[in-house]
Amino acid sequence: MSLSQDVVENVANGDDVDTNQYLTFILADEEYGVDILRVQEIKGYDKVTDIPNTPDYMMGVINLRGTIVPIIDLRRRFTLDLLEYGPTTVVIVMKVVTDNGSRVMGIVVDAVSDVYNVAQDDLQPPPDFGTGISVDFVRGLATVGDNMVIILDIDRLLSDDELKSMDLLSK
Repeated sequence: MSLSQDVVENVANGDDVDTNQYLTFILADEEYGVDILRVQEIKGYDKVTDIPNTPDYMMGVINLRGTIVPIIDLRRRFTLDLLEYGPTTVVIVMKVVTDNGSRVMGIVVDAVSDVYNVAQDDLQPPPDFGTGISVDFVRGLATVGDNMVIILDIDRLLSDDELKSMDLLSK
């Protein structure tokens, strides 16, 4: 059974109302998760159109069936060691919701991992690192089997100013 078949099967089995489903992906040997309801598409990494004067983590934009989608390299955004893109590198296209509306963006990750059902009670708050380190974009930590999964709040991954600049790229 392929990974995509596993993902589809896990999604079909997750109908518990107190449980949220998270699409997980690998980034620098750590497993991260995002709310699967926000995921619109998973596609292999392909060439992007570079936009000058953007932060280094903004790789550029793609035209996804008529919608201009900004692409963010999550390794660069999290200031992790850079890795050459390979056959498992994918772009997860997601819907981001803010006070000013919603937009579509893509994040580049090392590989898609799985879909997990996580009960709301099993989601632990992120640790407090003090005022010097912001973890506003971390919704919580979930233990799934032997794995610790960092659940991201995709709506808080970028600041308001960064989202406004993405809006300009999308127009």
